[in-house]
Amino acid sequence: MKSGLYIVATPIGNIGDISPRALQVLQEADVIACEDSRVTKKLFSLLGISCAKEFVTYQNYNEEEQYPKLLSLLEKERSIALVSDAGSPLISDPGYKIVRHCREKGFYVTAVPGCCAVITALQLSGLPTNRFMFAGFVPNKEKGRIDFLLELKNIKSTLILYETAPRLLKTLEVVRSLYGNREIAVARELTKMYEECIRGTADELIVYYTQKPAKGEIVVMIAPPTETDATSTLDIEALLKEKLAQLPLKSAVKELVATYNLNKNEIYDLALRIKNEQ
Repeated sequence: MKSGLYIVATPIGNIGDISPRALQVLQEADVIACEDSRVTKKLFSLLGISCAKEFVTYQNYNEEEQYPKLLSLLEKERSIALVSDAGSPLISDPGYKIVRHCREKGFYVTAVPGCCAVITALQLSGLPTNRFMFAGFVPNKEKGRIDFLLELKNIKSTLILYETAPRLLKTLEVVRSLYGNREIAVARELTKMYEECIRGTADELIVYYTQKPAKGEIVVMIAPPTETDATSTLDIEALLKEKLAQLPLKSAVKELVATYNLNKNEIYDLALRIKNEQ
């Protein structure tokens, strides 16, 4: 097998999705660079591949210290297969730095394509596929989540996001406040026995996943804005009601004003009216 870096896609759920070429590369590679050797060795066992190889962990937290080690192995003319825990490496995973350095030093680099949750989910969604943007994981903090989704709001493409099951409802609630009734699709357990892709408005999906809490890994897709969406204003009242359910009145007003650069007096008056109505 030729010395170099092989970027190998692995199954995202269904073991039958491994390609013959990927199987051959994983069998013949001298070194396996992976996120978690326990996960990868389990995959190798299912595929009938020997684990009598050198496994090197390559993750976000150790990327800076590990890529020089991988480069030194390539200098010794070793072959390295780079894999993630599932799917296509480098998609919301580390890896671009080692690819960059390999190219700078003239090492052979190739990709062995295969499964990718982003593409699989988009194919199932029924949303426009001619233009799409993968934005990665939704931030787990509330302000970060709001800022992140607000930044993406007017991009004229189908948005694709990764989310965890426990935080799905929180993200859908922010999408409802910022994006209105724009069409959304939620895909989970892709290629597995309980694969599901549900499409609807944020309101409909919130009802669905409140009654049937999501499990597994989640891909959220949001349709592009229409002309009406692009010119609409934020649903400030809905956002303020969400804040007031979590914070004291003054804190809720302060946070909303700071986040969206709003008029403090107007928001305070609106908050008082909401409190009085409640």
